[in-house]
Amino acid sequence: MASIWSDRTRFEIMFEIEAFAAEAHSMAGTVPRESVEAIWKVRDQASNPDRIAEIETRTRHETIAFLTHLRELVGPRHGKFIHYGLTSNDVLDTCLGVQLVRASDLILDGLLALLNELEELAWKHKQTTCMGRSHGVHAEPTTFGLKMAQACAEMQRNEERLRHARKEVAVGAVSGPVGTFSSVSPAIEDYVCAKLGLSIEPVSSQIVPRDRHAMYFATLGILASSIERLAIEFRHLQR
Repeated sequence: MASIWSDRTRFEIMFEIEAFAAEAHSMAGTVPRESVEAIWKVRDQASNPDRIAEIETRTRHETIAFLTHLRELVGPRHGKFIHYGLTSNDVLDTCLGVQLVRASDLILDGLLALLNELEELAWKHKQTTCMGRSHGVHAEPTTFGLKMAQACAEMQRNEERLRHARKEVAVGAVSGPVGTFSSVSPAIEDYVCAKLGLSIEPVSSQIVPRDRHAMYFATLGILASSIERLAIEFRHLQR
């Protein structure tokens, strides 16, 4: 997870967006093929957080700093076709979509492992009696297996929520300044998003609408509260 959210990974994804955009332009005849090849050749050098941070002290703009670094590597002849027709958020928001998808997949892996454990415990302890509680004090007897079955059902709902939230944030937008496609063809957006495994934001203002991200983090909040509830339940069962 730390690797997904590192500056190096972010710049690697941003580079791919720029390179795929140039590739799509080349297919449309608006960027020379040799320029695309020159861009891809610097891939291994493109993600240099220290150099980009150094440039940003002058530019005061993170995307311009990144693009300046790329153009230094590619040279002026081919570098002028980097970021051709794009705006900053075409790169930043689309990059965020890729990162959120990768992060979601890690969380889902962990959640599925937890679900397997809860299901095994539910069956194993189906007849293991324990004291039930109401308002924190002894109530009617229950089974430990039932408690685990309850947790399993809750986590199954969380899995459904997280898969839906993942789908909502798995989008990109490459629509140019203010999202009007005035300087970039929708075909470029189609190509870039397909290469990155993202859906297309149907209506963009040059940014991906933030309600998608609000929904995503609300879902993570629900998942976290379920994990907390389960942890507290184990603590109470020790009493």
